[in-house]
Amino acid sequence: MEQQSPGKREPRPTLLILSFSPIARDARVLRQIELFRERYAITTVGFGPAAPGVARHHEIRVPEGRARRLRGYVEAVLLRVRLYRLMLWSDPLVTATRRAVRGATFGRVLANDIYTVPIALHLVPAAAVHADLHEYYPGLHDDHATWRRLRQPYLTWLVEEFGPRAASATTVGDEIAERYRAHGVDASVVVNAPSQQPFSPGVVSSPLRLVHAGAALSTRRIENMMRAVAASTADIQLSVLLTPNQPAYVAELEELARDLGPRVVMIPPVDHHELLATLNTFDVGIHVLPATVTNQALALPNKFFDFVQSRLGIIVGPTPGMAGLVRARGLGAVTEGFEVEHIRTVLDDLTPERVARWKAAADVASRDLSSATQLPVWAAAIEALSPAQT
Repeated sequence: MEQQSPGKREPRPTLLILSFSPIARDARVLRQIELFRERYAITTVGFGPAAPGVARHHEIRVPEGRARRLRGYVEAVLLRVRLYRLMLWSDPLVTATRRAVRGATFGRVLANDIYTVPIALHLVPAAAVHADLHEYYPGLHDDHATWRRLRQPYLTWLVEEFGPRAASATTVGDEIAERYRAHGVDASVVVNAPSQQPFSPGVVSSPLRLVHAGAALSTRRIENMMRAVAASTADIQLSVLLTPNQPAYVAELEELARDLGPRVVMIPPVDHHELLATLNTFDVGIHVLPATVTNQALALPNKFFDFVQSRLGIIVGPTPGMAGLVRARGLGAVTEGFEVEHIRTVLDDLTPERVARWKAAADVASRDLSSATQLPVWAAAIEALSPAQT
């Protein structure tokens, strides 16, 4: 029997992480990399540069200009005639990913979002695939009739055709997991919580400092929060930090902030690694997310847990996942609805004493609502996969 020399290390098993996102800025994917970097030799495929801790990275690019317009025309035809397999396997991101890893072998694959699950199943046996579904894809944009007619059936097909084949799956909240069970996908839950941070609840400011940070998407109706702050009788200010997902919408909000006066200010977004420290300088995080689409009605987003780790009080709308945690943990207040007057009613009742209690409650909850309680779910799932022969 051959024996290993004392100084020789066994090669680490291989793990491919797929994500059609800017991996170095994707908080959820970064947590996966951090979790597995010591145990596995990680290869990533996604947008932008590599994240720290990976053995190899393949950058793929979204088509631009003429190529993007042409692909749009092709997809319009394929969706209308429901040639879904051709739609999938002709997708430029899918073909670029397959080309990037051609000839390579991997023991396990962690596929982020439903779009990458078919690729994972093509590369390795299903027993070696874990699917992490960040959103409820059949409800992404179901406020648009055209999307419901064309895209929703395609995404439902992707979920039902490929989701159940993966050996295991996770998603971001209980409400979304329940929806996926109706499509045959039995998903565990890993919420979007960062690691526990060493912050303490800061002294409550005067005026009270509120903050909203996140994506600039018009479906979120960020203007409602801004208008409510401007109209409130409480002694408060709101700072809004947005990533420029929809530049025209950002411009509208900037103009609105100027019109509303000094109580509402737009400030530049900060890098991901600076966000929690920035949030910690505020008193209350506010995220009243209207149920304009099903995916938003089911949301339990990163920013909720960012607020907790930053030791902020939290104001949310009656979105079940967020509202349930706020009430159960005494973290803040839940508005009755999503309109300006609903938000203003809660804001008018703000006092330094209430906010101080909320911030203290966030401090108490920071261990339970951190990645320390979530990452073992991923660790167990990936370890339980049957590795492909490499």
